[in-house]
Amino acid sequence: MTESLQKHIREYVEISDEKLEKYCNAFTHRKIKKKEFLLMEGNICDFEGFVVSGCFKVFHTNRNAAEQILYFAIENWWISDIDSFINRIPSKLTIQALENSEILLISRKDKEKLYQEMPEVERLMRLKFQSSIIALQRRIIDNLSKSSEERYIEFLKKYPQTAHRLTNIQIAAYLGVTPESLSRVRKNIVKKDE
Repeated sequence: MTESLQKHIREYVEISDEKLEKYCNAFTHRKIKKKEFLLMEGNICDFEGFVVSGCFKVFHTNRNAAEQILYFAIENWWISDIDSFINRIPSKLTIQALENSEILLISRKDKEKLYQEMPEVERLMRLKFQSSIIALQRRIIDNLSKSSEERYIEFLKKYPQTAHRLTNIQIAAYLGVTPESLSRVRKNIVKKDE
C-alpha cells in the first residue's frame, strides 16, 4: 500500500531503502467511505495524511453555515490541518471524503520521532511545506486580484484531473462564489468560445 508514498518521497529526497521502509512503516492505512469525515472542526488534528486514492475536501464552515473550501486533495496529495497539528489547538477545519478513498496516516508523535532519526524526512516535509505555502500565497493573491471567471479558468487549468470529480456547488465553494454565479461564469465562457 505504500508504493505510491515511496515513489512520491523519492521525487523529493534521496533516501536509503532501509530508511524509506522505516518511514513508510510509521503510517497506518485507512479506508474512508464517501461522505465520511477524517477530521471534524473542533477536534485536534493528530495526523498528517497522504492520499493513496480518492478525493477529499478541506473546508471551514462560516457563521452562515456555508462551506468555504480551502483545497481538494486527490492522489499523492498531503492532507492535514497544519495549525491544529502543530499547535495542538482545536481545528477550524473539517476534512471529508468526496469519494471512497484510501489514505496513509502518520501521527504527530511518530513524525517528530522520525524527524530526530532521519534528516531526510525533515527535508521532505520542509520541501512539501514550502510548496504548500507558495500555493496558498498564490491562491490568496488570485482571490484578491482576479475575477471569478479568471479564477474558474485558472482552477480548470491547474487541476484538470480534479475538476471533473467535483460538483458545481463544491467548485463554487472553492472559488468563493455562489453556484448561481458559477453558472453565469460558465455561460459567459461558452458565449466567448462561440
